[in-house]
Amino acid sequence: MKLSYSKYSPIAIIIISTIFLFFCSSLKHILFQSTAWDLAIFDQATFLISQGKPPTSSFLNIHILGDHAAFIFYPLSLFYKIYTSVYCLLFIQAFSLSFGVLPIYYLAQYQGLTKYQALTISLVYLLYPLIFNINLFDFHPDVIAVPALLWGILAAFNNNLWLFLTTLIIILSCKSVFSLTVIFVGLWLVFLQKKKVFGCIAIASGISWFLISTRLIIPIFSNNSANISRHLERFSYLGNSFSDIARNFFFKPWLFLQGLFNLPNLEYLVLLLIPIIWGLSFRYCSPLISAIPILAMNLLSQNSLQKDLLHQYSLLIIPFLIVSVITTIKENKSWFKQEKYIILWSLICFLALAKYGYFTSRYLVSLDTWKANNEAISKITKNGGVLTSTYIAPHLSQRPLIKLAENGAESFDLNQFDYLLLNQRYPGRESSPELIETLKQKARQNSQFELVYTQDDVYLFSKK
Repeated sequence: MKLSYSKYSPIAIIIISTIFLFFCSSLKHILFQSTAWDLAIFDQATFLISQGKPPTSSFLNIHILGDHAAFIFYPLSLFYKIYTSVYCLLFIQAFSLSFGVLPIYYLAQYQGLTKYQALTISLVYLLYPLIFNINLFDFHPDVIAVPALLWGILAAFNNNLWLFLTTLIIILSCKSVFSLTVIFVGLWLVFLQKKKVFGCIAIASGISWFLISTRLIIPIFSNNSANISRHLERFSYLGNSFSDIARNFFFKPWLFLQGLFNLPNLEYLVLLLIPIIWGLSFRYCSPLISAIPILAMNLLSQNSLQKDLLHQYSLLIIPFLIVSVITTIKENKSWFKQEKYIILWSLICFLALAKYGYFTSRYLVSLDTWKANNEAISKITKNGGVLTSTYIAPHLSQRPLIKLAENGAESFDLNQFDYLLLNQRYPGRESSPELIETLKQKARQNSQFELVYTQDDVYLFSKK
């Protein structure tokens, strides 16, 4: 007996998924649970580009290209010319994650799976916990690379060169580090899929963009190499530069072995594989070769955020896991043969690992200041500089200057701002009620500011 979802087309599934994911991320944002890192950062950059201004992030103090060389924000800014709202980014994210269903559906049928099996794998992808969780974690351009990567694999299989080139451009424009993934996709295509032309193009593109972005674009737009060092801090035990790390790989391999084999990494691998463990076979896992760069960085990193199913760091591993599952099913080597058991396992893992429960717990913590936050925001009528908290910043980030009331903010020159919007009850990330009190006292002592709104420990100071 076929499951009832078999009557739906992949397009219908994409529409339903997009609406659901967009609703969830929007509700989180409305509840003041989205954060400056990273929604406000990317909203500010996209807005400034749409206004024809340099997208210099007042959070990072660098041009947005100096962060990850993410040129994707330039075409994304066109949406802000139609409707200038942070909800554009949230919708693009929900659609991008959902749109991965279509290439998965076609990839499954290309491998000879039935329509019902293809739809089942599409649902397995959507029910993978990280898809839901990353949709809630602000916005990241990584989500656009997911369907692009799946389309790229399909294009290579079908010998569609122009589609393949288009997907490479999209993937590389999302984040410079994805050039490493593109290189390994090329290696997989050349040596295991016998797609030498497509593989060589991917390898050449990945190597070229890695050198251009890390040696030229990021240093220029961040004024120096400090931003690269900021990311390399996660691997400081391996070396202080790319060359140091490469040298230690050959002369101090024990450093890498110690970084790889530990309990947190074992836990991470279990979390990563358990949702689709039923469909993995070592014999048919060759697509996972392409995931080696991302997986290695996550395993070697000292940043615990790279070892969970909550953040974006593991997102580009999912396409290769799905392709591996498709191949295993094609060869009839999966643990589960019937669609109903596959979906049941996916649902169990989703219920266990997806963070839908946040809507009844942590997302409601600050509900008692929700009205005051909105009323204070409504009184900010100018596009001037704002000093505010991590959770309020994404609601005010469409301006050239916005900074966070966090540790170190007590040394700011308040005269650079037009508004100070402070929530003392929920001060936000890397802040405290004591810090907010200090900023309030500085504002009261500054003759340029006046208190124009206060309620429920929410304070709005405006420049006279």
